[in-house]
Amino acid sequence: MKLKVKEINLSTGGPLIAVLNEKTAKKISLFPKERIHIKKIRAKDGFTCVTNISSKGIKENEIGLFQEAFHKLKIPEGTHIEMTLEEKPRSIQYIKKKLNNEELNETEIDTIIKDIVNNELSEVELAYFVSGCYTKGLSINETVNLTNSIVNNGERLHFKEEIIVDKHCSGGVAGNRTTMIIVPIIASLGYKMPKTSSRAITSASGTSDTMEVLAPVTLSKEKIMEVVNKTNGCMVWGGGVDLASADDKMITVRHPLNLDPIGMLLASILAKKKAAGATHVLIDIPYGLGVKVKSKKEAKQLMKLFYKVSKRLGLKIKVLITNGSQPIGNGIGPALEAADVLSVLQGDGPNDLREKAIFLATEMLKLVGEKDPLPKVLNAIESGNAYKKMLEIIQAQGGHKYPIIPKAKYFYNVNATKDGKITFIDNQKINKIATMAGAPDEKTAGVYLRVRANREIKKGTTMFTIYSNNERNIDAIKRRLKEINPITY
Repeated sequence: MKLKVKEINLSTGGPLIAVLNEKTAKKISLFPKERIHIKKIRAKDGFTCVTNISSKGIKENEIGLFQEAFHKLKIPEGTHIEMTLEEKPRSIQYIKKKLNNEELNETEIDTIIKDIVNNELSEVELAYFVSGCYTKGLSINETVNLTNSIVNNGERLHFKEEIIVDKHCSGGVAGNRTTMIIVPIIASLGYKMPKTSSRAITSASGTSDTMEVLAPVTLSKEKIMEVVNKTNGCMVWGGGVDLASADDKMITVRHPLNLDPIGMLLASILAKKKAAGATHVLIDIPYGLGVKVKSKKEAKQLMKLFYKVSKRLGLKIKVLITNGSQPIGNGIGPALEAADVLSVLQGDGPNDLREKAIFLATEMLKLVGEKDPLPKVLNAIESGNAYKKMLEIIQAQGGHKYPIIPKAKYFYNVNATKDGKITFIDNQKINKIATMAGAPDEKTAGVYLRVRANREIKKGTTMFTIYSNNERNIDAIKRRLKEINPITY
């Protein structure tokens, strides 16, 4: 059937969508969510779209194409194309198999991942795959196959060195910007560390949000390789380059309901490390109230799975279980965290952030076989070599040689209303206040923490300061402070 193309100015961010008039669809017995194959007239190849049916906006014998499909077709609006009916992809059968609690083999998982990467699955079909993995679980074999398939169906970074290091933190601790301290330390000691990180989803800042205060983080694969080969390190946004793209698409489905199937979570983390070229990976699992991993028992179970899967993948890893019961560092929010990072690298800064970064960097060097690495880590900071390396990385990524941290226009101090001893600082509530102030979109917004748990405080002591470029944000937080007060004393 020949149809005239109409561009629809909407984007899905993934699946290829075509819209047909209900009269056209009725002629060929086509129903919503079924597939069609479209191609240019007399062309050999085309591609598959998922259909929507409409009685408005699309005329009979027209085909409306969402942005992804329209740009892929590469023809002017009003041009005629050929359309034929298409069978459902084979991966649908395998998704049903998973929903029936049957184990998927390597070929079946790879077929699903290929269809995800090629936008052959609708969001609903992808959601069924994620929910099947969530409710039925993934075996070690399935997790390993899923990881390898994600890596093999995306871009990869390749370096000539035998040792490439990386790290991952399971997250949830406010502040905790250790990565931005570790990368320049490790890079200054001669090891390559290409670090791709995420942006914040529910927290006040991710590593990429914080690094973006100092330098661009959306770099191409070629630019990342250039930066790393020049400086030994980088800190970039993983979403800006097509590494493990299938995983990024699955994350968009997982996020709304906070679905984190353990096997899928492991595959997500380890696939990104393999795609970045890592051979040695340090995993930090903080546990405690208000973070993702609630108990030490849960952390140990996760640790065992990391070791099992990594061994099968040929990755050398070390898993550390750390205390995540309170924020680390003083700043919570991109600019405030960036200031903490530069301060530590200059030999000062929050002591807890400094100590944890030194500990993790030391353990990373042990993983690659360094003997007595602690003096080397301390010297990297005290000599200024790590700070110089940070400035090199910032400049190589497109930032200024001597970065200036921006500051917010307004602030408000939250003071203690009585004498007491601080017993708990809630990570989730601190992050909540920082996001209400405008973080991470507003780089200067956030919270500066001035106290720690188990410390005695006097009435009138400033416990934390809220920063924002919008006075209304601060006023809104002040009205809700009793409800979201993060400090118990």
